[in-house]
Amino acid sequence: MSGNAPILLADLAARGIPFALLARDGETVEVLTGDVVDVALLADIPLTDATGAAREVLALVPFRQVVERGFACHDDAAPLRCLVVGERHALPLADALAQLPTDRIPLEDAGFDIDDEAYADIVRRVIADEIGRGEGANFVIRRDYVAGVGGDPLTAGLTWFRALLEHERGAYWTFLVSTPGHLAVGASPEAHVSAQDGVVTMNPISGTFRHPAGGATAETLTEFLSSTKETEELFMVVDEELKMMSAVCSDGGRITGPHLKEMSRLTHTEYMLRGTSTMDPRDILRETMFAPTVTGSPMQNACTVIARHEQSPRGYYSGVAALFTPRADGGHDLDAPILIRTAYVVDGRLRVPVGATLVRHSDPHGEVGETHGKAAGVLGAIGAIPRDVVAAPADEDAPAASRPLGDDPVIAELLSSRNARLAAFWLNPQGEPARGPFAGTRALVVDAEDRFTTMLAHQLRHLGVDVTIAHWSEASRDAVAAADLVVSGPGPGDPRDIDSERIARIREDVAARLDAGAPLLAVCLSHQVLADRLGLDLAPLASPHQGLQKTVDVFGAAASIGFYNTFTARVAPGIDHVGATEIAADPVTGDVYALRGPAYASVQGHLESILSRDGLITLERLVAHALGTTAA
Repeated sequence: MSGNAPILLADLAARGIPFALLARDGETVEVLTGDVVDVALLADIPLTDATGAAREVLALVPFRQVVERGFACHDDAAPLRCLVVGERHALPLADALAQLPTDRIPLEDAGFDIDDEAYADIVRRVIADEIGRGEGANFVIRRDYVAGVGGDPLTAGLTWFRALLEHERGAYWTFLVSTPGHLAVGASPEAHVSAQDGVVTMNPISGTFRHPAGGATAETLTEFLSSTKETEELFMVVDEELKMMSAVCSDGGRITGPHLKEMSRLTHTEYMLRGTSTMDPRDILRETMFAPTVTGSPMQNACTVIARHEQSPRGYYSGVAALFTPRADGGHDLDAPILIRTAYVVDGRLRVPVGATLVRHSDPHGEVGETHGKAAGVLGAIGAIPRDVVAAPADEDAPAASRPLGDDPVIAELLSSRNARLAAFWLNPQGEPARGPFAGTRALVVDAEDRFTTMLAHQLRHLGVDVTIAHWSEASRDAVAAADLVVSGPGPGDPRDIDSERIARIREDVAARLDAGAPLLAVCLSHQVLADRLGLDLAPLASPHQGLQKTVDVFGAAASIGFYNTFTARVAPGIDHVGATEIAADPVTGDVYALRGPAYASVQGHLESILSRDGLITLERLVAHALGTTAA
């Protein structure tokens, strides 16, 4: 219920009751109070009472909740904590500021839990042992800035919340959540997922530009926006979030942007993804756990890599704060920012988790510096350390320019030019699939633990195919045999790994379709398995192709395709056939880009990726070959 009586924040603090303060519109602070309920599963979030009446719930979803998707994690038993809202008040921003404390909060024994050189060693190992061995395209590894908090933790939290309201600009949510034994206060720049009246939105953000002394300028920002590493990081997280959108939205998800996300001390780059869905918002949240910007990709293997290399559980870092708001029709809208740029206080100790996105060309000491910058950004924003001088001393957090840098013509052109590299399929409105060239074809898409399969299935539906996706462990042999077309999908790992049950099963499915002469399309890892079955050599690339766009010849047609591979099939330069198999390969290296033969075709690249400008037409050609029909 909404309260009309004046709300005094000091009273809430004195009473020791659970409450949350949310600033989402820049004008008001929402004050939520109620009972706390800890639940085991997202499906258990209590959106209705005993009578079936809808109610509002704010849930703190910890990282450990990925176990619901069968993913690995260090399990710290952090609860899925729900504040079931009994009352809500809207407090004008000025009134909230007048009520919040300004105490100086001393920190004691402050520093990172993992020292710089130890963190740099972790970065080196992830690049060599994980990215270098085909386990994924990028991974986010965190460390924590920790300190003792002098004085009352709730007073500290309220003081820091005030500092964020006063000084931090550009945050998606500024918030404080106080529940028994746990305090979280932060300014998240990033909406992970929202659902409003059936429209689902995701907001992939990547790249971090820490403003120099005196503030950001068009000149300093130009260098950042021209960075290959920053650009490729953003493209990779957009691909990863499109996998999620394609799983929950009937229309897959359209990309708009890119834009700048300008904060007081940091600037990020971002896209917006939108689609429509009729799913329960708790199911949408489950299918989108969690943002690749704070985990890596592919998601399942990213969780495994995090568990191997992070030395402690994540708690709520990289989880979400999820607000479920009742609608008039009885359903709920969802608003869920990522829990980053957040400080936690438990048992009198401050913890600020920060991470860096590691890619194939990461510099270990550069990534160490990124964690320092992110930690300083949070600590400076809450006033725990001196703030950077951004403008004049009297107005240190004001914008450095009279208008957003994203409006600068040079910056706007740099941003818009990025889309020239991307697939028009994902940039344009899609709507419901029309009757395509393969109408009536039933396809089984086998997921080898990379959810690029959801994007691939979405494109196949636009070609008229009736698609079912099955995890490799759940795709029965009868189903593999019965499908008109089997699409054996991509996945992480070394295709030569004789101990992997997953890769052994992919080999079995590929062999069964070949032996039966039944239509087969193999993608990435499965392409390599097919090549091995056909007698071609497999080898690691000298430099992994993770998020790399290349224009290659695919059986007489130049195609711009995105690649995410560490291994390749390889033939001697100039070889274009082996038996009945036609080979499309690099004329210099012999790296095999595609194969086709009687009732089968394969491709090393990801035709479904946003990096594949010619992805849809190439997919149509290869499917047509496998089915023995003629492509348009």
